[in-house]
Amino acid sequence: MKQNSKVWLVTGCAGFIASNLLETLLSLDQRVIGLDNFATGYQRNLDEVRGLVSWEQWARFTFIEGDISELESCQCACSGIDYVLHQAVLGSVPRSINDPITSNAANVNGFLNMLVVARDAQVKSFTYAASSSTYGDHTALPKVEDNIGKPPSPYAVTKYVNELYADVFSRSYAFHCIGLRYFNVFGKRQDPDGGYAAVIPKWTAAMIKGDEAFINGDGETSRDFCYVENVVQANLLAETAGENAKNQVYNVALGDRTSLNELFTWLKNALANNGINYEKSPIYRDFRAGDVRHSQSDIGKAKRLLGYAPQCRVHDGIEKAMPWYLNRL
Repeated sequence: MKQNSKVWLVTGCAGFIASNLLETLLSLDQRVIGLDNFATGYQRNLDEVRGLVSWEQWARFTFIEGDISELESCQCACSGIDYVLHQAVLGSVPRSINDPITSNAANVNGFLNMLVVARDAQVKSFTYAASSSTYGDHTALPKVEDNIGKPPSPYAVTKYVNELYADVFSRSYAFHCIGLRYFNVFGKRQDPDGGYAAVIPKWTAAMIKGDEAFINGDGETSRDFCYVENVVQANLLAETAGENAKNQVYNVALGDRTSLNELFTWLKNALANNGINYEKSPIYRDFRAGDVRHSQSDIGKAKRLLGYAPQCRVHDGIEKAMPWYLNRL
């Protein structure tokens, strides 16, 4: 059902998750301002969205090339905005270990800039991409929002600082924030290239090309993988949620666990269903620094307060995303 047209700001709009949000909002006839500096996003993602919506819908989109670490760019993007979906982030645990200063500049300084300008612009709501990395070394499963451990990486520190700042802004300025702790999101337009690519696009690209696929550890490391359509649903629910649901942090996932060995098999099966038989076995190597062994989310709070109801399971999401990767590669 189409909503009444509002003006939305999507930061990081040329990136993976944000471009999926952009596509959905435009298909709902919303007006969208997009902000991106192309650090990890791509013009091709915007071009793809343009080809998937009507001309009239695309005309409702305004793109601003700018950096959230620059206050002026944030101020320009936030003028006249109703809702903010803050997705701009410099992700990857290994990247943050190799270059913590750059990760902090984008994820902490940039986040604070966005909070300040959104507060000053009196936006109706501010939803931001939090991270399951905030749970750190807390080993209990499933992960419940109020129970976290020590962060294992600079990236995890930055995402926890986001939550602390959002909480302070809600109490100091009565500014409404919602944080969504994403758990291993995957889907179309997720970049398979580069040293910091996520496991699903990285393996998929390797398997399509007939290259080796590497597993860090013994393959029994598990994650709560979540298809991007579920994440889009959570963002729209969060941004239009009632007052009792604001100023909270929510897990966004499936509430399930998939091992890397299981994931490898599902990717092979999805490729076979699309006519590509990958015969190689995975190559196991050392565990990756900063990684946790297992991750699984409790999504009860999001279900209860946001009405979150994930529709796409992991294997279904892999089947849906595979044609995109085949066309891309």
